[in-house]
Order: sequence, then structure tokens, then C-alpha cells
Amino acid sequence: SPQVQPFLPQWLAQPKRVQKRIKDNLCPIRDVPGIHPRLLKKLQMNGIESFFPVQAEVIPAILQSACNGYLMGRGGYRPKDICVSAPTGSGKTLSFVIPIVQVLLDRVVCHVRALVVLPTKELAQQVSKVFNVYTDGTGLKVVLITGQKSFAKEQEMLVQKKVTGYCSLADIVVATPGRLTDHINQTPGFSLTQLRFLIVDEADRMIDDMHQNCLNQIVKAAFQVENDSGSNMLFQRTKPGPVTAASSCSPQIPLQKLLFSATLTQDPEKLQQLDLFQPRLFTSVYSEKNRDGTETEQDTNNKYTLPEGLSQCYVPCDLNSKPLLLLYFMLKMKFTRVLCFTNSREASHRLFLLVQAFGGVTVAEFSSRLPPNERQRTMKEFEQGKIQLLISTDATARGIDVKGVNYVINYDAPQFIRTYIHRVGRTARAGEAGVAFSLVLRIQERRFLRMLRDAGIRDIKKHPVKGNSLKPLVQQYEGALCKLEKTVK
Repeated sequence: SPQVQPFLPQWLAQPKRVQKRIKDNLCPIRDVPGIHPRLLKKLQMNGIESFFPVQAEVIPAILQSACNGYLMGRGGYRPKDICVSAPTGSGKTLSFVIPIVQVLLDRVVCHVRALVVLPTKELAQQVSKVFNVYTDGTGLKVVLITGQKSFAKEQEMLVQKKVTGYCSLADIVVATPGRLTDHINQTPGFSLTQLRFLIVDEADRMIDDMHQNCLNQIVKAAFQVENDSGSNMLFQRTKPGPVTAASSCSPQIPLQKLLFSATLTQDPEKLQQLDLFQPRLFTSVYSEKNRDGTETEQDTNNKYTLPEGLSQCYVPCDLNSKPLLLLYFMLKMKFTRVLCFTNSREASHRLFLLVQAFGGVTVAEFSSRLPPNERQRTMKEFEQGKIQLLISTDATARGIDVKGVNYVINYDAPQFIRTYIHRVGRTARAGEAGVAFSLVLRIQERRFLRMLRDAGIRDIKKHPVKGNSLKPLVQQYEGALCKLEKTVK
């Protein structure tokens, strides 16, 4: 039966296209219009001479939307919301950090004007680090709230009580949903009434039901009437609606939403929930044009783009040979810097113990079982090459920028296409090369290939490994299993 095409709003149907090929389309930072000299200098100090295509498109768009200062939209109009759908590792973070720091450079009073919400602590940490680099020496304050410090300590970082009332200690807040909601509800003086930018990173995950409530609360808090002294009445915000004489006489700080994701949903209903205002979509997910200007047919239903330097393979196998295959790749094929995904914490932990018991591979696990400081240490050792194999769950690794992953191994085949995209996107970042191997049980093979094919991914190669190659490992492996059974008991 012919598939019913969902009706796409025009902004989704006709997005602004961003070049996919990162290395062929670098743009010297001086060629991107409107960036403050101070930030250009900072970029250079950080070794950044060129922007990736996403950055070159999105930075000017955000700057443009705030070109009349952040209190007003352009020509008094409300700025459009912005959605960016681009592959993992294509530079999304910098595309919002640079313009936001620039727009806030000349603020006088400290208020929370930018709020970045991210699904995991690691991601929040990573983003606040980048903000700290670019706000350093500007007087702008960045506060990270992820529940790693006590609630009271976070409250002290956010607001200060003075005789005249509360004052904000943060211009930019980077937060995870749960902790943020707690502060909105329980921290006296924590105000979002001056919020100008709401950035939702990994947006598709944040739109999911659990976090939708958090986003609603942010917007509600942003349009709340301040009941303290009347000094704020000048900038009273009303929920955007028809312009009336009353609403047009006081300037309003617009609240602009910026959404970023590698797998931005195309589902109009979900996007509807976000209540976006005349959104503009920037995407590098589209069909390629051939030399003669025609479009490649097979590519038109591509919903996702994968990094360009990525090679993909799958290995048909049975349940018993999975651990042996992993050991074979590590010990016989001498893979290094491997990030290996399982579908659960238990599976990760068990596989970690098994590889450890087998010996010969420096291995670590990366899961929510571990306290954050240990996770950071593990990550560092992996990046330095001290750990060759890192076994992880999806939750922990999503969006994480790990330096120098050579291989991603899907020990458990992912059940959803998005999970696949995010996992394999941990390698081949920023235009480098990388390889993804998926171990697929024979009964899963058809479904797995169909899932990829439906998403327009056709360049995955079958990579069978002969049973004979695994034989030499069997004896030692059985020994390791016995060892493991003893420890587990």
C-alpha cells in the first residue's frame, strides 16, 4: 500500500540546507559575518581557524535574530525559533555558544538570559566547559546545575539574597531537566523572567514525554509575572499573542528557542508541542545532487545523515560467539580505542567482567553504575589510549564527544534507528575516519537491515567471521567463564 505522506509544515518541507561534507566546506572564521573581534581572538587561541558548515550557517542566523540588542527582536519583531538537524560531531555546540556569548557581551545587569537544557550530566558538563572557555574574561557568569553538587550549594551559585531582594549570579545556566525543575519550583529568587534564549540540545530526546513537562515549566516560569518591586514593570512579558495597544507600548524581551539534534524528529505533532514560533530549520539531512544537477533517487527519503568518514559493517553471529568475536577483534585484529555498546547496564557489567577475566585487553566500563568522577577519569584514560576497550550503555554515551574513537562495536544490535545513529556517531567525528561493527544475531538480521534501509542507509557491508578464527580463543574463554561464575557466586 502506498505510504501516507504526513503533511509537513513548509519550514520542515523546505529547510535551509547545510553542506554535509565537513572537510571540503570549512569556512575561515573571518569569513563569517558579524563575529565580535574578541571572540575571533578566543577562537584562534583555541586553535579554531575555520568553522564547520553548520556553524557557518547557524551562528550568523542567531546573531541576526538579536542584531537590535537582546531586548528587542529585529525591527521590533519577535525573532524566529531555530532548529538544527546535523550529524553527530558536526559542531553543534559551538554554533550556539559563540552567538550567545556575543549577544550577552554588553549586558549590564546579571540575569539568567540563556538556558541550555541537556539530557545527561556528561553532556551538560561538556557544554558548560565550552561556555567557560568563551566567557572567560568577559564578566559573564556560567552556572552548571546537574545535581553533582548539593541542592543548597547550587542555590548559592544561582542567586544571592540582598537587602533589596534577590539577585542572579548567572547569565547562562546549563542544566539537566530534573535538577532544573527543582530549582524553578524550590529556589527563591531563581527567575527566568528575563530569559532570552532557551537552547534544547539533543532535542528529540528532550521532547520525549518525560522532559516535555520540564520544557513547559521553563516557558511558564519565563512568562511569570514578577511580583516584587515595580521596577520590572517596564519589561513585563505577555505570552505572545495579537498585538494590542497595551502590549505594544512596553518593549518585550523575546524568548527564542534554539533546538539542536542529530535526529531531529520530523513528527509534526511532536514539534507542535514545542510551540515554535515561525521556526527556521537548518539541516544537513537531504538528498545529494549529482554532477548534472539531478537528485540521486535512492537518497530522497534519507531522514538521517551519518558522518562522512564512517564505514559500517555487520557480523552475522549466534549468541555464544558474541563474546568470542569481541575478543577476536581486540586480540587478533588488534583493534584499538574501541567503544562497545550493550543494551543494558547488566550486560555492560557482565561483559566487562568477562573480558577482564579473559585478560590481555585493557578494558573499562562506562555506565550509570559509576559515580561521575570515575566516569570522567575513565573517559580521560580512554582518550589517552590507556584503555583500549570501553564498554558502555546508550544512556551514558549519548552526545558525548570522545576523542579518537577508532571503532564502535554494537555488541547488542540496537533496536531503534536513532540509537544506531547516535552510537555509530561516536566515531568519525569532525571529518575523521571511523568504523562501526554491529554484531547481529541471525534471527535479527532481516529486521536490522530493514531498519537501516528504511532510514536510507545502504552502505553497510556484511563482514562474516569464520568459526575457525575463533577456535584458538575457546579454551581460554571457557576458563574465563568459570572464573566469572565463581566471582558472581
